[in-house]
Amino acid sequence: MHLYAVFLVVAAATVCSPGPGVVMTLTNSLRHGPRGAFAGIAGIASGALLVAAVSVTGLGLLLAASALAFPVVKLVGAAYLAWLGVRLWRAPPLRLDAAATTPTSWRRRFVAGLSLQVTNPKAVIFFLSAFPQFIEPGRSYAVQFAILVATYAALVVAIHSIYARFAGRARSWLATERGARTVNRVAGTAFVAFGAALATAKR
Repeated sequence: MHLYAVFLVVAAATVCSPGPGVVMTLTNSLRHGPRGAFAGIAGIASGALLVAAVSVTGLGLLLAASALAFPVVKLVGAAYLAWLGVRLWRAPPLRLDAAATTPTSWRRRFVAGLSLQVTNPKAVIFFLSAFPQFIEPGRSYAVQFAILVATYAALVVAIHSIYARFAGRARSWLATERGARTVNRVAGTAFVAFGAALATAKR
């Protein structure tokens, strides 16, 4: 996987982008402390593993069966990254009151995080469109997918733990129009750039 470094940046930008998962982590941290927020973080990471495993299993079979599938999926994925970048540029400031009711027990916070990720259609689209861009033909799909999925889950844990650790400061900054737009536009620009780069990259 010669584009693994690029994947790290794209995946990190995706995880960092304000969304329901970030809202849940910040809210849990403010209510239960950084350690209490880890239950939800673990649930979100586990949900990512589950969604990715289901998504890429069928996709791996498709890519293995058809050489034509590679350029098609590559262009679709690049277009999706560019579209996501434009959406982030135009996204409104993050609303932290969206997670007003959060379960209090460790188990319920874990299940809430798991459910949030599993029922998020954007997660499925990301795994189906972005992951194939970083798969090297001729090598084991299963091994490469496993590495990418594990990397993504690890980034979820690491980045959300940082959000939880600095919840008060992050919440007050992300909730402002300036803060949210800064994060959205930096991530949006990165996605558009990566989409263009991946569309023209040669294996």
